[in-house]
Amino acid sequence: MKTKDIRRIGRQVFERVKDTRVKGQRPLERGAGGDRMFPVDRLSEEIILAGLRGLGQRFHIVSEEAGLLEMEGEGEGLVVAIDPVDGSKNAVAGIPLFGASIAVCRGGELAAVEIGYVINLVTGDEFWAEKGQGAFQNGRRIHCQRGGELKLALFEASTPSTHLRRILPLLEGANKTRCLGSIALDLALLASGAASLLVSPGASRSFDYAAGFLLVKEAGGLFTDMEGNAIDGEKIGMQRGASLLASANPEIHGTALKALGGAYCNE
Repeated sequence: MKTKDIRRIGRQVFERVKDTRVKGQRPLERGAGGDRMFPVDRLSEEIILAGLRGLGQRFHIVSEEAGLLEMEGEGEGLVVAIDPVDGSKNAVAGIPLFGASIAVCRGGELAAVEIGYVINLVTGDEFWAEKGQGAFQNGRRIHCQRGGELKLALFEASTPSTHLRRILPLLEGANKTRCLGSIALDLALLASGAASLLVSPGASRSFDYAAGFLLVKEAGGLFTDMEGNAIDGEKIGMQRGASLLASANPEIHGTALKALGGAYCNE
């Protein structure tokens, strides 16, 4: 499995989705992850699974819509975590900000992610990282923000009535804040230097952030839960797990944890 294989699949998804009327789509059913599935989710997942099947390799698939799948083929059986459309509620509402996320892992934990790939399904911008090889946007090497100023804080709050109260002390210290509705693109933008941090109080699932985890790490950032605990040992699966705090550098991470009341952990 090579990054070029994942990029080819991602571009196939982009080409199909950009020619599809997504706004106003009605939900089909609930996917394996428990959220409502829309036709665009199913379309993207079918393209990704077909592309992986065409590689002739053995894969253990963890996908938001289809759940856990075994794909027969050659090789030791890499784990592939897929979020076919992260931000599908944006998509069907007509908000042009949603993407697809694919992470390739040589094992069942977050620390085992070897390739992380995110594509913006509106603009076609691609973000990818290879473990130990750096992070890239459209072929250009990217790095997280340098310096300790909290310029732009990204956040997700799936349950605003409780989540916003939890993270408000952190958001109040930022120059600007944004809630984009797509953790995969949040993390890609953080890796590119466009944002200072991402905080997400809700219990997230590994396919939401596995690719972004590697992007941020390879771009020089830090990634823990909101208490400062390392999440490298989180299992790749369908279960909900940790809250997320990803920052551009140790100074910003320390500031964020202090505001949230957590202890700093630089691991």
